[in-house]
Amino acid sequence: MAASDKHMLLPALAAALLCFCALAPVAQCGGGGAAPPQNYTSMFSFGDSLTDTGNLLVSSPLSNHIVGRYPYGITYFHRPTGRCSDGRLVVDFLAQAFGLPLLPPYLQSKGKDLRRGVNFAVGGATAMDPPFFQEIGASDKLWTNLSLSVQLGWFEQLKPLLCGSPKKCKEYFSKSLFLVGEIGGNDYNYAFFKGKTLDDAKTYVPTVAGAVTDATERLIRAGATHLVVPGNLPMGCSSAYLTLHPGRNGTDYDAAGCLKTYNDFAQHHNAVLQQKLQVLRAKYPQARIMYADYYGAAMSFAKNPKQFGFTQGPLRTCCGGGGPYNFNPKASCGVRGSSVCTDPSAYANWDGVHLTEAAYHAIADSILNGPYTSPRLL
Repeated sequence: MAASDKHMLLPALAAALLCFCALAPVAQCGGGGAAPPQNYTSMFSFGDSLTDTGNLLVSSPLSNHIVGRYPYGITYFHRPTGRCSDGRLVVDFLAQAFGLPLLPPYLQSKGKDLRRGVNFAVGGATAMDPPFFQEIGASDKLWTNLSLSVQLGWFEQLKPLLCGSPKKCKEYFSKSLFLVGEIGGNDYNYAFFKGKTLDDAKTYVPTVAGAVTDATERLIRAGATHLVVPGNLPMGCSSAYLTLHPGRNGTDYDAAGCLKTYNDFAQHHNAVLQQKLQVLRAKYPQARIMYADYYGAAMSFAKNPKQFGFTQGPLRTCCGGGGPYNFNPKASCGVRGSSVCTDPSAYANWDGVHLTEAAYHAIADSILNGPYTSPRLL
């Protein structure tokens, strides 16, 4: 693909990434699932479109032509809810596993009782604040200024209404689960939109991972005891990246058909994040800081899709506008020229950037009952 062609395609990819960010039947982890009862009485989540349950729709009219339209939401809700998928996300399955209601988006929560939890995540959000993107010359690519620190500010504004005094808050949050992300993928994507190289992006990793761990520490200081911090998904398995940045020859791809260099980059971010979380664990031994390996969970079905019921493979999208991976940035999911598959559960990839409900279900099951959370969640 010529450089000029890539430049032409980026705006459409950026539109799809408003919802993001960076993929057999599985044991039910929600709605009467196999997970044992837990004592969490509330849940709070932060992040980007992998976790957003509707904040983007309120905060940005630019999103209305994507997540606010059919076929988003067709599988479970049977209508668009602002989730960047055909149905539920990991955060939804976790809430259901612990007997909690699906978390209402903060920007749509006026007048609601939020004592059982709320979702602060916003599609397109970043770990870093806008000045970082100004510094690297990518501020014009930002879709939202509602970064992780803004979301934490919302939480701190809400805190007095949830529990009042410090003593009551300590008791209340000791029974709460905090999901700190996934976030950070957009920080790198916006840099790539601006033409930054993988080597450029690697220099940002300590800063981006540091923002995630700083947020985790801020929540611990606010009283959080149980925190799940996810790593990034394998971006090299994203059909958007596979389409826009194809390899030059077969050696650029792994056995699953994913781009090695971009997956190596995601693993590098995750390794740095885990190192920083280990420092936090030593500093706050009273807190349970759990790393959720979204990368490993997603690669398990990228390598063995049929074992998870993904008969259409891990890379081709359910909703798209054609091309080798059914990802066409000129006809992305939800806009004219795209179409949706008849069975989203046969696909891991929903729209080229985000995953299907079935894939999110598999990830949630893996971090609840499998080996992909350290220390174990259950």
